[in-house]
Order: sequence, then C-alpha cells, then structure tokens
Amino acid sequence: MQSTSIRAANHLSTLLEIWYSQREERQWVLGTVFKTAGSSYRKAGSMMLCDDLGRYFGLLSGGCLESDIQRHARKVLATGKATTIRYDGNDEDDISFQLGIGCGGEVDILLQPINEENNFLCLGQLRAQLEQRQPLLYRQKIAVNGESQAELRPLVDAGQESGIPLKRPMLTETDGERWLNTPIQPRPHILIVGGGVDARPMAQQFNAQGWKVSLCDPRPANARAAYFPDCTAYRCHPDALVDLMDLDSVDGVVAMSHNLNLDAAAIRIFHKRPIRYFGLLGPISRRDRVLSLSGPSSSETDRLVNGVLRAPIGLDLGGELPESIALATCAEIHSVLHGKSGRTLTSTSQEMDARSDARNKSQVPS
Repeated sequence: MQSTSIRAANHLSTLLEIWYSQREERQWVLGTVFKTAGSSYRKAGSMMLCDDLGRYFGLLSGGCLESDIQRHARKVLATGKATTIRYDGNDEDDISFQLGIGCGGEVDILLQPINEENNFLCLGQLRAQLEQRQPLLYRQKIAVNGESQAELRPLVDAGQESGIPLKRPMLTETDGERWLNTPIQPRPHILIVGGGVDARPMAQQFNAQGWKVSLCDPRPANARAAYFPDCTAYRCHPDALVDLMDLDSVDGVVAMSHNLNLDAAAIRIFHKRPIRYFGLLGPISRRDRVLSLSGPSSSETDRLVNGVLRAPIGLDLGGELPESIALATCAEIHSVLHGKSGRTLTSTSQEMDARSDARNKSQVPS
C-alpha cells in the first residue's frame, strides 16, 4: 500500500509527524538503509515507516521493494525483535532481481520495532529537536540478536575526531558493535515575501520538498490561509519580522511582492543575515531599483550581487507561467542548498567519464 500522505510524503519531517500523530494508536516499525554497494535508489540513512495496518510511508527503493519490506516488518511486529535484510540486484535468486529492479546493486536494511522498551527509538526527541532547528546525529545499532537501540547526540565538529561524519551517514564499529551514524539537519526554512496569485505554486513547490515555508505580506487581499496551506503567514510589513520570528532560522528568501518597497524591505532586513539564497522576482533593471531603495552600501550591494542574490530568479528551464517560474526557482534553491551546480546529470556524468578515461590513459605504461 502506498503512502497516504500527500505533502512531502518521503521527507523525514513528514514521516516523524505521521508516526507522532498515531504513535499510540498503531504499532510501528522503522526501516533504515544502513549499507549499499553499487547502484541503489536510496542511500544509507534513508528511512521509511511501516504500521500494523499494512501501510508504509516513505521509500527505500523506487517502489519495487516496499511491499516485501512490509512483509518483513510484520514479522518484526510479531516478534518484537529487530532484524536486517539484504536485497541483491545481481543475484538471480534474490527477490530484488526477480522483481526486475534495474539498479543492480546491493541494499542492506535495518528493521526496528518502535516501542516503549527501546524509548521509541528516540523519535520523539528527534522530532522535537528538529522543530527547534537543532542539527543532530542519529545513531542506530545494527541488530545481531534482535536487539533494538537508537540514541541522539549533538552534531558538533568534535564528532569528526572520533570518526563520525558531519555530512554523510557512516557505519562505525565499537567493541564489535556496528552503529549507523546519520547526521540530520533541520528542514530548510524558506520565506516568501508576497502572497499574490503567483506565490501559490511557489509555496506548493516548496512544501512538496518538505521545506518549512513562511509567508509575509501586509496586504489584506493577499496571503489568505486557504490558498497557502502548511505555511506560516505573517500579515505584516517585512520590517516587523524582526520582532515576530527568528530571522537567523531562515535559509532562503524569495521576494515576489510586485512592490518595490516591500521587496526592498526584505533585502534590508536579510542582507546581513546568514541566508544562503535570496531570490528577487523580475529583470536586472528592477533588481537595481530595489537595491537602491533597500539601503545597503555599494560594497554590501556588490557582495549581494556576487553572492546569495539571484535576480532574475530560477534556473533556465523555459516557460513564463507562475507554475514554471515556481519550478525553476525551487530547482535553483534546491541546488544551492545542496551545493550543486544545477547542470544536467548527463553532462556531469559525461565529464566524469572523460576525466576517468584520461586518468586511465595516463597510467598506461609507454
């Protein structure tokens, strides 16, 4: 059975909300990829939830393995013991090969019951601390004899000294016990300044990514709650946000109020904040007018233009409709947040293959 959650159904924050809202009504199993080899759809640290009604939420493959994972999860619920399962896309006798999975890699999955005995795998604390925007290290013991254990640690630079990563999940071994260490960051927080008609698909795109979305617009006709579900609305001038929200919690801003002064105010209050993206709707000529109204010095303006400011906003995907602009903007923000170029994967792969060929040729003895 597929997920019944529409909004960001595969995002960790959504999974935690689903579990938390039904934690006392249903029995649950947490499935986590803890090791992969070769090509795989999801990587280590990916999670899904299964319940005693036969439902699952989230994906650990492209939808091919989930029903079989749910079958194993039922056994975990029946025994109360954690277990591990492996799918090998190269083995003709393996279920993943028989299902026709095209990735051809190996995936190891940990299935853990979520119950009072194991402190609900610390999922309640994880949810609460992520809501407080605290980055965390989530540690899960890889079961050997049915044991089920998880713990939380602060995600600090000192973790690297003990071999625990800050960015990517990693298996470590201590006293013969293996642990999956998964760094977890709070979901990105994006603020949209302007709640007009064209902001609706923008908010929808951001919500679909599982991002926290806030909205600011002082005009009575805009930013109506019915058109912006799952958004936190501030019916005020952007200048008032200083007293209403933690501005340092904002990762990115999209100014699309179609009002020069409102957009300028957004730049004025955020240009010195540690944001990673500032998108300004409109052409370069409008950008310059907004910047002239916002107040930063010439050096600060140069830093903005050559740094986080994007104007016009979005990747060059084509299209003029609000939905197309929203898609292009969401893709651009996503690439910035993940430190990627926004180029096609085909061209990136071709460059990597070319570099690999060049290295191989250089190593051939003459």
